[in-house]
Amino acid sequence: MSTRLRFRINLSNEEFLRHYRGRAQAVIVLAEDGRRVQLPARNFRNFITKDGIQGRFEVELDDNNRLIKITKIG
Repeated sequence: MSTRLRFRINLSNEEFLRHYRGRAQAVIVLAEDGRRVQLPARNFRNFITKDGIQGRFEVELDDNNRLIKITKIG
């Protein structure tokens, strides 16, 4: 059984570039249910625009809390 958590993120392009260049390897977000979730920054590369990464996302984790997928939902 997997776990799904939803969160919002608002990272400027400059902030994300620090992650992309390896200075910060993880993005820490606060899920809507109050849990803090640490995700590898590389998993957000598909969502970056010229403005950075903004929106509402859903992350799916397996039973060992390993990332299955991240989906942009808004």
